Amino acid sequence: MQRITNDPTSFKDEMIEGFVSAYGRYVKRVPNASGVMAAGSPKRGKVSVVIGGGSGHYPAFCGIVGAGLADGAVMGDIFASPSGEQVYRVTKALDGGAGVLYSYGNYSGDVMHFGMAELRCRREGMDVRTVVVTDDVASAPKGREEERRGIAGDFYVFKVAGAAATRGDDLDSVERLAVRANDATRTMGLAFGGCTLPGQAEPLFTVGAGKMEVGMGIHGEPGIDSSDMLPASGIAELLVERLLDDAPEGAGGRVAVIMNGLGTTKYEELFVIFRDVGRLLGEAGLEVHSPEVGEIVTSLDMAGCSLTLMWLDDELQELHDAPAETPAFSRGGAGLSNGNGTADFETIAPPDEAEDIEASTGETTPGGDAARDGLARALRAVSGAEQELGRLDAVAGDGDHGSGMVRGFRAAVAAADGYGGSAGAVLVRAGAAFSDAAGGASGALYGSAITALGQGLDADGTDAGGFHRAFRDALDAIKHLGGAEVGDKTMVDTLEPFVVAFGGAASGGASRAEAWRAALSAAEVGADSTSDMISALGRASKLGERSRGSRDPGATSMLYVLRAAGEAIPGGGS
Repeated sequence: MQRITNDPTSFKDEMIEGFVSAYGRYVKRVPNASGVMAAGSPKRGKVSVVIGGGSGHYPAFCGIVGAGLADGAVMGDIFASPSGEQVYRVTKALDGGAGVLYSYGNYSGDVMHFGMAELRCRREGMDVRTVVVTDDVASAPKGREEERRGIAGDFYVFKVAGAAATRGDDLDSVERLAVRANDATRTMGLAFGGCTLPGQAEPLFTVGAGKMEVGMGIHGEPGIDSSDMLPASGIAELLVERLLDDAPEGAGGRVAVIMNGLGTTKYEELFVIFRDVGRLLGEAGLEVHSPEVGEIVTSLDMAGCSLTLMWLDDELQELHDAPAETPAFSRGGAGLSNGNGTADFETIAPPDEAEDIEASTGETTPGGDAARDGLARALRAVSGAEQELGRLDAVAGDGDHGSGMVRGFRAAVAAADGYGGSAGAVLVRAGAAFSDAAGGASGALYGSAITALGQGLDADGTDAGGFHRAFRDALDAIKHLGGAEVGDKTMVDTLEPFVVAFGGAASGGASRAEAWRAALSAAEVGADSTSDMISALGRASKLGERSRGSRDPGATSMLYVLRAAGEAIPGGGS
């Protein structure tokens, strides 16, 4: 399918600009950030609810910012999490002194970047809490709900939290109610056709004739399983049965319902499915309360639908029914944007947030020049492999790993260009820029690794032993942030063998260049080994055996980077 763009790499920013231009009566842009905030925000003494994730899901996330719902949203590139820096800036802009609640779907990149921002804000004295949404019943079995993805059920958690904050609840109460909403919410999705990223000619996955994907995600992932296509009544029966089988402990007899379209499936088709959904829920003895049929959380142009149920108690129903006034969703909210119907909060001016671009005062060193050269070589390498990395990522993910790596290294090179100082200083600066630009789990992992590498080099010197210790720090940063070990089918399967082999060669007296060449052989074996692994972490882990048979995109990109960067070491060319 043809996508309407100017430049695919600027799609997110141009989308946000157009959105704010169209809906300035509800929202305004957060200065110097990829995010929006409700008009009239922040408010002194009010808890702020900040939501977010990748672009490509409208109305989520920016479309549900406004009075009575979310106070702000921070967006990453298509299907990629926003960076920790962007989350931090949106949080600072919305802090009214009563605390901030983050809520977002349970995806590794979002968890990493929002978590980095939360820690940073807490160090500055802000009270920031997080409620991760885990409504997707297909992505983990009953009893392991904390491992589930967040999909269309995000909306109910955001709505409850936003309504509680609007009526004046404190942060403890807003957090408690958001947790309760999440615990009461279940979603199941089906895909009838894949979606196509801006700038790409082919969809991330295809669905065979007469088939459908069962339990797909919202980032272009294929389903957990495939099935024969069913008529509308069969689709309704499948969805209702799966959700009722997974009903929360102590569930009552009232449910709020979302019949959600994923981007291409038309409203009329959703109504046909809901005709049977409503009947089946009634036959199961459930009272259907205030259902929503339409697009709430989409996946670009994916053909498909999802069904969400939130089991209601009296307080959840009150918050579900509370007024809201946003660009994409309104409920009995006339005048809310002007403060009517809300607790008595004073609007305050957000802090001025100037760009914090430092000029280097350090002397340029040969090590700094080598670091800049290594970054430039890595950029050329991932640019040449962008399509390959995207194809590998599309096997079990959203296909954006190649473009994210290019964005990240492009930003890292720009940040290092003309910046004096040592190799360590250059890499610390480059790591922050990489994380901010790349977004997603890879942005957090690579950014943290580059930063740790730079800090290690500054502390340890640049002989072979110092290089090994600095790379060990980089590996530890990745493992700590992502939780991966060798065998989990990640970039660790490439980097850890490299670090171990480098250390062995260095301890035997090898030079940096000699140790690097020896370590590359181990890295290549490690990257190749991921082809026969089942993914244990991230989105791909939901696919089980379907994740086997192709090399991991992160392991592959790490190999390209290590090959290229090694050529910047004097005598390091192959």
